[in-house]
Amino acid sequence: MKTAVFSARPYDRHFLDEANARDHGGRGFELAYFDVALDATTAGLAQGFDAVCVFVNDRLDAPVLRALHGLGVRAILLRCAGFNNVDLVAAAELGLLVARVPAYSPEAVAEHALALIMTLNRHTHRAYNRVREGNFMLDGLLGRTLHGKTVGIVGTGKIGLATARILNGMGCTVLGNDPYPSPGFAAVGESVALEELLARSDIVSLHCPLTPETHHLINEESLALMKSGAMLVNTSRGGLVNTDAVVRALKSRHLGHLAIDVYEQESALFFQDLSGEIIDDDLFQRLMTFPNVLVTGHQGFFTVEALQEICSITLRNLADVASGVECRNRVMAG
Repeated sequence: MKTAVFSARPYDRHFLDEANARDHGGRGFELAYFDVALDATTAGLAQGFDAVCVFVNDRLDAPVLRALHGLGVRAILLRCAGFNNVDLVAAAELGLLVARVPAYSPEAVAEHALALIMTLNRHTHRAYNRVREGNFMLDGLLGRTLHGKTVGIVGTGKIGLATARILNGMGCTVLGNDPYPSPGFAAVGESVALEELLARSDIVSLHCPLTPETHHLINEESLALMKSGAMLVNTSRGGLVNTDAVVRALKSRHLGHLAIDVYEQESALFFQDLSGEIIDDDLFQRLMTFPNVLVTGHQGFFTVEALQEICSITLRNLADVASGVECRNRVMAG
């Protein structure tokens, strides 16, 4: 099957080609790489392809899906677990198969969440810059011991559970909230209502999918329930957080720290080099002025092991589609 791979960075090409050669002898699939994101303006690049392979910030709303269908595309392959960027109802109406990578190295994202927590708590990013300038003063670098603190995990699926296990091993009290709690979570934490989790936690870490129910889960009301001075961490999806409300909570000093690897308007920023450009997202620029805010550019998944797994499962999904068998990772509306 001819497949157009959008938002393809050099590492995507490397690991997809490696998986194609390793698992399919390099002959199974014809992959064409496009570094641009898929949207209404770039959908025409899929002319002549049987499938498109996309990432988190590619746009697959109804108009784009209709355009792809008209070009002969019959399958959408997601190189990620989330599928909030796909109109699944429109895909079903058009007969487009949508498949995802439901789970890949959950420890990769969990470890990145820990890295954000540790960096922000102990100010190692600021200390690094100071020492390079010959400043060895410790003023302003005072942190807190994580051992004995309470951490709330919102979403106790594979990634949330992996995060909970790490923090439990560090001596933290772990609380969890999930409408469908993981059976393994009881061994490392206590499941509580979201309101109780927010009120008791020194750190709140988000690990839930973006759905209509979880959109702006963190808002003015939920922030008000959090402990004064608490830390909020988001390595899941930017739309879980109302950024306006978070900025107000930071300004009022109610929210003590913010660490994010995702951002609601990240599609205009992340996965590209804008170092020589003026970033005209005023809300993002406002976030960057806070010394107690740490932002990374959606790199939680970015490990060798995770990329190998993502690419292997993506091509396995493609193999299912090509052979006409039921795709085990198909995503359906509803």
